[in-house]
Amino acid sequence: MAEHSSVRSDGDSWDLASSVGATATAVAAGRAVASQGPDALLDDHFAEPLVRAVGLEHFVRMVDGEVFLEDDPVLSRQAMKEQITVRTRFFDDFFTDAVGTGIRQAVILATGLDTRAYRLTWPAGTVVFEVDQPQVIEFKTRTLTELGNSPSVDSRTVAIDLREDWPTALRGQGFDASVPTAWIAEGLLPYLPPEAQDRLFDNITALSAPGSRLATEHMNMSTLPDDWAEKLTERTRRLGSGLDLAGLFYTGERNSAGDYLTSHGWEVTVRSTEQSYAANGFALPDDELTRLVGDSGYLSATLK
Repeated sequence: MAEHSSVRSDGDSWDLASSVGATATAVAAGRAVASQGPDALLDDHFAEPLVRAVGLEHFVRMVDGEVFLEDDPVLSRQAMKEQITVRTRFFDDFFTDAVGTGIRQAVILATGLDTRAYRLTWPAGTVVFEVDQPQVIEFKTRTLTELGNSPSVDSRTVAIDLREDWPTALRGQGFDASVPTAWIAEGLLPYLPPEAQDRLFDNITALSAPGSRLATEHMNMSTLPDDWAEKLTERTRRLGSGLDLAGLFYTGERNSAGDYLTSHGWEVTVRSTEQSYAANGFALPDDELTRLVGDSGYLSATLK
């Protein structure tokens, strides 16, 4: 199956082999690679069969170890394993810490090929809601079921586009806004128009009881150079990827996630990418791509 890329438009849709959906497959391929071999950094044995089921040639070759550039500081096998490990562990640990405080309701926004409802250990009584486009939800659920896997928690899928009235759909699946919730929005914000990002945070805040928690990436889009997405696309094409990230991201002025959430009653903590690497025993590669994103990192917040 060939990869597809397209410029974004209002109301566009996708599956896991096209547009934004293919980026979810790319992330799963990274988790699959980081879960391989005696030196595995992650333990996600669901990722590889999901990537193979999607069938995008480039990502299958990636899982097979055929596309890495060992002379590239960010595209070598080890560098890519470390990058996805830092990201995955941050959101894994976020959920683990949240349920450790007694939170028993979690929401994964734009779930893609996220496998946390299957591979994490959840306390009894926890409910996990997974929200994404209908064809994405259907594919992942069906594929894992056909492979003989079932969630390790009460997992409820919410098949709806986040640009639509997803709060109503979420409540329809039994979501309880009166109790604290742990939310993650992993790899989501650049794919939302600026006003949709604000609306997402508005909806999360309205649905969150005090003590709720939220985790997402931190990226100050306003300080990025105009050509950063093109540079990222150019570099990944050296791997043979057909994804046009520059065409998938929404650029332009937008509110900083941290500032916006702070102004809406959240207590925000940002861990820089360099700090996140160090916390995992890795060194952040010194490269043009890592320098471009400057003070990027990972954001966690608690509603006061």
